[in-house]
Amino acid sequence: MQETAVPSAPPTPPVSLAALLSRDDLGLRQITGPPAGEVTIHGAHTSEMSDPYPYLLGGELLLTAGVHIPEAAGRPGSFDFDGYVARIVAAGGAALGFGVAPVHDTVPAGLVAACEEHGLPLVEVPPRTTFSGVARAVWQLMARARLSELRRITEAQQGLAAAASRPDPVPSVLRRLAGRLEGRAVLYGPEGAEIAAAGREPGDEVRRALAELARFVTGHPSSTATDTVAGTRLAAYALGPGRGFVLGVAAPHRESGDHTIASVAAVLLSLLTGEHQSGTGAARSSALVRLLLGARREEVAPLLGGGEGDGAVTRWYVVHARPDTGAPDAVSASALGAALGSPLVDAADDVVRILVPAPPRAEDGGGVRPEGDGSVRPEAGAAAPRKPPAGSGPAGSGPAAQPGWTLGVSAPVAPAEWPAADAQAARALARARATRSALVRHAERPGFADLVPPGEAQAHARALLAPIGGVPALAETLRAWLSLHGSWDRTAVALSVHRNTVRQRIARCAALLGADLDDPDVRMELWFALRHLRG
Repeated sequence: MQETAVPSAPPTPPVSLAALLSRDDLGLRQITGPPAGEVTIHGAHTSEMSDPYPYLLGGELLLTAGVHIPEAAGRPGSFDFDGYVARIVAAGGAALGFGVAPVHDTVPAGLVAACEEHGLPLVEVPPRTTFSGVARAVWQLMARARLSELRRITEAQQGLAAAASRPDPVPSVLRRLAGRLEGRAVLYGPEGAEIAAAGREPGDEVRRALAELARFVTGHPSSTATDTVAGTRLAAYALGPGRGFVLGVAAPHRESGDHTIASVAAVLLSLLTGEHQSGTGAARSSALVRLLLGARREEVAPLLGGGEGDGAVTRWYVVHARPDTGAPDAVSASALGAALGSPLVDAADDVVRILVPAPPRAEDGGGVRPEGDGSVRPEAGAAAPRKPPAGSGPAGSGPAAQPGWTLGVSAPVAPAEWPAADAQAARALARARATRSALVRHAERPGFADLVPPGEAQAHARALLAPIGGVPALAETLRAWLSLHGSWDRTAVALSVHRNTVRQRIARCAALLGADLDDPDVRMELWFALRHLRG
């Protein structure tokens, strides 16, 4: 049955009885009881009371010289050893240490038999070893264990923080947590389904119990719960109030500090799974509904927000991104959006698309006016210029490169031009991958192409490229090949095809177009046409 986890950590972690017995300076010897490696001690306490029960907290090594035991205890019925040991066990005593001399020359046989009957470890303390020396050794071992625990927790915190900064933060955090606990770490979504998991796969019984424990914390006031199933320790941590995400942990054993380590992971996962808010969810929902009902993009764009500060966003960047390793998942895509300063993320197939608000220009009425020396300052009474979104590069340059990702960034455009910007970002990403660059931006500067009216340019492009217009793969390959200066290898990388496939397609284009693709004038004309080709 699941129970709310109550922190019960002592000031210092327990130590193994075996570690105490290994101290040569003490000379302790176990006479009976379970193996010392299976016994943990939380402290040492000396008592000569015939009933030490009221004075024990649990987990102690109880030390006695047997002052309360008559010297004639060897005779049957002279002392109730069974009752004495039973009271120690009932109080939660971890072990009994019996000092030989000055009262007794040997450990009474009745005491040995009673400890063996009740499974209480019995340790002989030699005459040369004082009880205060044993107690001091226990506390020294506990201090060392505490230092080791703090070091382990610190290393785990650093490792989890490093994992959270990777391109795949959620799987990385789960892998690091599972490795630290030598078990299984699972992230459950609001519907109770596994979103991500790492570590050794548990049995069906443990898997079902962990999922049930995760459901328990989502409907319970407490944010943490524990359970034990089939010898496996289970724990569930709710990630934020009312959001439904839960971290589940299954480990074959529980060491001191495990709860702290899992709690650190829960905090990180709570931040990673939280929705990045740069505008209200209600406003974005309203924008979606209006688009579905036929509103124009420029009409709903103001509802999407756009970072900090007042004033509507008039221009946007479209960013296409691919992780350097693996495929993007919803959580890592959301984390990338947060890094770039936008919650408007679409993780489709192997490319993540993000709409990023651009800072306003002076000519957009951003509350600034030019000075004589070309600098700008806020106009009197105007609001301060909007702070650039998180993840932006130098002023006016747009989104910056992000570790672990390859980015293609469009020119800043108005909402009506989002489709064109989407194509710009796609081409920039293809070029970035081909040139192995972390980020490529679409160039936004006047050129000769701007001297030709768009309608005439498109008509010329359709006529010139008509022979290959019915085969999109040919036009795509020709565009990539020209953009990469005729490099077979880089074009193959950009298109994710074999270099021989590129050669065959380019040869087919040359044949269908009846053009010499080695001629720079031909290449220039084809590039002009491809830039204006629609569809």
